[in-house]
Amino acid sequence: MGDPASIGPELTLKALSRYNIYERCAPVVIGDAAILDKAKEILGKKELRIHPVKDVKEALFSPGVIDVLDLGLADPNKIKPGEVSAMAGEAAFQYVKKVIELAMDKKIAATVTNAISKEAINLAGHHYSGHTEIYADLTGTKKYTMMLAYKDLRVVHVSTHVSLREACDRVKQERILEVIEIANKACIEMGISSPVIGVAGLNPHCGENGLFGMEEQEEIIPAIKEAKLRGFNAQGPIPPDSIFSKARGGFYDIVVAMYHDQGHIPLKVLGFVYNKDLKKWDSVEGVNITLGLPIIRTSVDHGTAFDQAYTGLASEFSLVNAMDYAISFAGGNI
Repeated sequence: MGDPASIGPELTLKALSRYNIYERCAPVVIGDAAILDKAKEILGKKELRIHPVKDVKEALFSPGVIDVLDLGLADPNKIKPGEVSAMAGEAAFQYVKKVIELAMDKKIAATVTNAISKEAINLAGHHYSGHTEIYADLTGTKKYTMMLAYKDLRVVHVSTHVSLREACDRVKQERILEVIEIANKACIEMGISSPVIGVAGLNPHCGENGLFGMEEQEEIIPAIKEAKLRGFNAQGPIPPDSIFSKARGGFYDIVVAMYHDQGHIPLKVLGFVYNKDLKKWDSVEGVNITLGLPIIRTSVDHGTAFDQAYTGLASEFSLVNAMDYAISFAGGNI
C-alpha cells in the first residue's frame, strides 16, 4: 500500500473499489488495516469493509471487501499525513519485503507497489534508492532494468537512480546489450512476437560521429551490432529528441533509454496531464515495471505526492494501469 503517510492507502481503496478488478484477479493488500480504515473515512467509502488477515489463505476476495495482510506497523495516531518519518519508512519497507517473500514463496502470482519515500526508508535504516533496488537485492537479481509504459510507449533504462554524471559513465556496451536482451524478453512475454527495439543515443544528434561525444561510437553502436548478431532486432542509435515520437508512431515496440530522465520525461509528458483551468490533474497514468526479476513487479509511475496525502484528490489511474500490467504478465488479460 506504499508509504502510510502518502496517497498510497487512499489510491489502494479507490482502485479496489472498481469491482471489475475482482473478475480478473484476487487482490490482497499488504499493509496496515488501521491506516486503510482512516483512508476509508477520508474517502467517505462507507460501503467498503476492511478485512484484516494474517495469511493470504484467509482472504475473501470479494468485491466491496478489502482484504489486507495486516502487519500492524503504522500507528494512525502517530503517522502525520504528508510527513516523512522513520515509522512510515519502516512500515513501507516491511510491506515491500513481505510482498516479495510471498511472491518468492509462490503464495501470490504478482506484486504491485504504491510509492514509497526514499528519504523515509533511509531514515528507518534501509539504505536503498528505491523499489527497484530493494527488489533486486531481496530476490538476488543481478541483471535487471526499469521499464516505464504508457499505452503502447514502452521505455527501459540503462541506468536509473544515479547522478547524471555517473549515468554517463554507465553507458557501456555490456550493460546496453544486457538491457536490449531484457527488453526483448519482456516484449515477447507481453505478446509481441518479433519486437523492434529502438536504442537511443546519449549525446545530441547521437554525437555527430564523435563531434559531441564518443559514447555512441565506442559503446552504443558496438552493443547494437552485437545485439543484431544475437538475433535481436535492435535499431539505432536514434537521436534522443526524436526516438520517442517515432516509438509512439509505431516504429519501435520498446525504447532503450540511456538514463533515468531521458526515459521518464517523455512518458510523463504523455501520461501526466494537468488541467490549468480546473487546477487539478486530469490524468496521472503510466506504469513502472522491474524487468529481469524472478517475480512480477509493477508499480505506479508517480511519487508519494505528500502534498495531496489524505485529501482524497489523488488519481488512482496509474495504480489501475499497474494492476492491469501485473495481471497480463501473470497470464491474465487486460
